[in-house]
Amino acid sequence: MEVVEDIVIVGAGIAGLTTSLGLHKLGIRSLVLESSDDLRTTGYALTLWTNAWKALDAVGIGDSLRHQHERLDGNVTASTLSGLKTSDTTFKVKGNHGDHEVRRVRRNMLLEALAKELPSATVRYSSKVVSIEESSFYKLVHLADGTTYKTKVLIGCDGVNSGVARWLGFKKPASTGRFSIRGFADFKDSHGFEPKSMQFFGNGVRFGFVPCDDNTVYWFFTSTPSNQEKEREHSPAKMKHFVLSKLGKVPDQIRAVIEKTEQDSFIPYPIRYRYPWELLWANKSKGNVCVAGDALHAMTPEIGQGGCASLEDGVVLARCIAKALSEKTSKESKEKDEYKRIEMGLKKYAKERKWRSIKLICTAYIVGFIQQSDGKIMTFFRDKVLSAFLAGLQLKMADFDCGKLSIS
Repeated sequence: MEVVEDIVIVGAGIAGLTTSLGLHKLGIRSLVLESSDDLRTTGYALTLWTNAWKALDAVGIGDSLRHQHERLDGNVTASTLSGLKTSDTTFKVKGNHGDHEVRRVRRNMLLEALAKELPSATVRYSSKVVSIEESSFYKLVHLADGTTYKTKVLIGCDGVNSGVARWLGFKKPASTGRFSIRGFADFKDSHGFEPKSMQFFGNGVRFGFVPCDDNTVYWFFTSTPSNQEKEREHSPAKMKHFVLSKLGKVPDQIRAVIEKTEQDSFIPYPIRYRYPWELLWANKSKGNVCVAGDALHAMTPEIGQGGCASLEDGVVLARCIAKALSEKTSKESKEKDEYKRIEMGLKKYAKERKWRSIKLICTAYIVGFIQQSDGKIMTFFRDKVLSAFLAGLQLKMADFDCGKLSIS
């Protein structure tokens, strides 16, 4: 069965839903294909920085999420070796684009808020893409269930293992050799923590926690495992014991957050990233096809910009596509002219996002390398010299405005 759709977006994650909502706000319909049976909410929560809130306001859902999540006042870093504080950064400062705003947001609430604003049947679940085929000025998107979509625009927002990115010629994202474990703890009464994020470094690990609201705390742990430690990966009980053993001189109140977390949360995920130089020459767009989100700029988590950058992508991409489709074409060569305008619109998007993506990938990787180094010299410089600078880089990367949706 062949179905015609003007715009097909593969992946109902942050980038895909934001792009679809941006297009909807501009009066353009799109179809989002999601391979899973429902919205995927792995990751529990993510920090949304100033740039993310600019993007959420652009698509009209910023305020609804603000009401559900506490604003963070700052970030504290400390050493797992000494237990001493190494930096204390306030978020109550102005940037080039106004006051900074940082909140920890539950991933399911973010995805649900995006999806809720879309017309019904915009997202088609259980729709796994198996192949992409050229067909004159269109692309044919073949699904596992036998359905084929014929589309003018194909957008890959299908994550780190993006099939659309492979079709464009991207290589598979590289492994950092590190893994991440994430979880959250629910408290019946208030957890008692200040509205601040806190991070600990030392012994080659990075551990942090952030309050989402008065009763919920999100935490993360990253490490480079030895061969012996890799053997524990299939045992959540052993992984929980491993995490607790690596916390060093973390205060008991914070250690209790890990102890309170359900055992099945202790599943390690490999951290991968796209080589930044690949974005210099790879096809970020090709004809009427492009990629966004992790499919474009998979990055390590140290500066908390993966989801934020995906929100930026969605706003910029929706704006570029709407601009391309708004221009008039002659009836005689409508298909060809429209294809050319779409191609130029996607090139504009790719150009606008290239250097921003490269900057974020490079910064995240360098920060992660320094934070998780365990040599004596690097530990000294990290804790005594670089801690405040590294913390400030997060605000610097967040001081960005992707602009409004308007195409006038």
